[in-house]
Amino acid sequence: MQFSEYFKSGGRGVLATAGADGRPNVALYAAPQVIDEETVVWGMGDGRSYANVRENPCAAYLYMAPGEGLSGIRLELTLIRVEDAGEMLAALRKTTAECVSSEAASLMKHAGYFKVIGTRPLSA
Repeated sequence: MQFSEYFKSGGRGVLATAGADGRPNVALYAAPQVIDEETVVWGMGDGRSYANVRENPCAAYLYMAPGEGLSGIRLELTLIRVEDAGEMLAALRKTTAECVSSEAASLMKHAGYFKVIGTRPLSA
């Protein structure tokens, strides 16, 4: 199974980051936009997660699929680039406005592209 097949509507995820000083942060994040089997992208605000990946590009993402049981995936990630404008950011804002709220979409300032270094199931 390709990791992109795990991301089903209604699931929840957590992005874990750490700053240059090692101080950790976790934040709720929707499923990523899958570019290919090596690249995912999220819309990001100017919060701690964004600040951390700018200092330390390593991150991890845990996704829990909807339903009962422990279905989902864990991703080991490295930030590869950030876009502060463009088609991807506009598309992420549009989806967020439709699925969450226009207020949430307005907080989205960056499209963070991550390379998927590794994957593991939720229950191992």
